[in-house]
Amino acid sequence: MSWTVPTPSGTCDVRVDDDTTIIVRRHGNPEGPRIVLSHGNGLAADLYYPFWSLLEADFDLFVYDLRNHGWNSVGDIDAHTIHHFVVDSREVVRTIGETFGKKPVAGVFHSITALMASLQAMDSDDFSCLVLFDPPFAKAGITYAWYDDFMVRTVTAIRRRAARFPSREDFAELLAFSPALSRAVPGTTDLYARTTLRPSGDGSGYELCCPPAFEAQTMEFLMAWSALVDLGRLACPTKVIGADPTVQFSYMPTFDLSEIIEIDYDFIPESAHLLQLEYPERCVEIMLEFLAEQGFVEGRERP
Repeated sequence: MSWTVPTPSGTCDVRVDDDTTIIVRRHGNPEGPRIVLSHGNGLAADLYYPFWSLLEADFDLFVYDLRNHGWNSVGDIDAHTIHHFVVDSREVVRTIGETFGKKPVAGVFHSITALMASLQAMDSDDFSCLVLFDPPFAKAGITYAWYDDFMVRTVTAIRRRAARFPSREDFAELLAFSPALSRAVPGTTDLYARTTLRPSGDGSGYELCCPPAFEAQTMEFLMAWSALVDLGRLACPTKVIGADPTVQFSYMPTFDLSEIIEIDYDFIPESAHLLQLEYPERCVEIMLEFLAEQGFVEGRERP
């Protein structure tokens, strides 16, 4: 199976600082409720097409990549921080409203952008509601020492990762052996290669859109920023849809179930961190139920 991301019906360039522009793409139904969607660390919004393709008929979709990811050019690594992601996100939402008309916005985010949106929603009313897929918050039994060890191992592995490949096909063949993608829908490895690689500047092969050093730097500071999230301060209704908390080798731990009184939580059985690429239909079903409960969409029955 091959996934083809459609040409956007519109785009806008969001200038977030003197050296950085974020390219926002519009898809779907412009008359529908508005969703703003982004991706996980080192990935790209277009990689999530198996998930957001299911929303095209009904929603006014705006997808964008974090700075130094996807469609965006690579800039200064010193400005590649979670703080900058939060500031950028606020400017993205504001610019979409100014460019395409103001509407209530549902934010749909995964992993690092779920953390970003949580921090954003603590201090703003940019979103009418949030759906956060597998945010990087600690689960029961996880200690700071465990996290420190996990982060050191993860960051070391990322920094050792190859950044250049002779072809997209070579990268896709390598991805076929990745445990993180073992449950993904057919065609994901090819889509991954096409959405996270760009032609090398010297014309020889392809390179990762987000260089490993940038991805690793985000991971190094993940724990510190996660500790700042106060779920009781989120300014809008929020749904967390996590990976299966019993799966041993999830990429990141899921929520501590004893600490989510303030939040609406669900999970996808037998899923891992990339659950939107593993069970896209189920992710959409749970998300739509929540949005209907909030009055953001018309009610739909949950299977």
